[in-house]
Amino acid sequence: MLPGQFAVCRLGRNSVSPDWARDSFVSVTATEDELSVACAAAAVPVGVAAERDWRVLKIAGPFALNAVGVLASVAMPLAHAGISLLAIATYETDYLLVKSESLDRAVAALTSAGHTQIE
Repeated sequence: MLPGQFAVCRLGRNSVSPDWARDSFVSVTATEDELSVACAAAAVPVGVAAERDWRVLKIAGPFALNAVGVLASVAMPLAHAGISLLAIATYETDYLLVKSESLDRAVAALTSAGHTQIE
């Protein structure tokens, strides 16, 4: 689990990666429709469209890009527990964002499914 609270922000499609999105965990995704930023909630300026109060769970990797079922193995237990998630993948690992109020239930669901928590 990464320390701190995170936010998921939506910026306009012609936006560039903002200077305020700098920390130990930042994800910037650009599409023809929008620029999405996931970063520390405290860094997001007032007035930016953002959903706050997310926690980030790191799925211990690295995983090969052709590994099958990694995301499903963590997404399914959360779905069965009624917990929504936002998944972000990097070259070597996956991250799950869950709302803070669901964090304890998410950890319990993943533990029940056989996943272990590494401190």
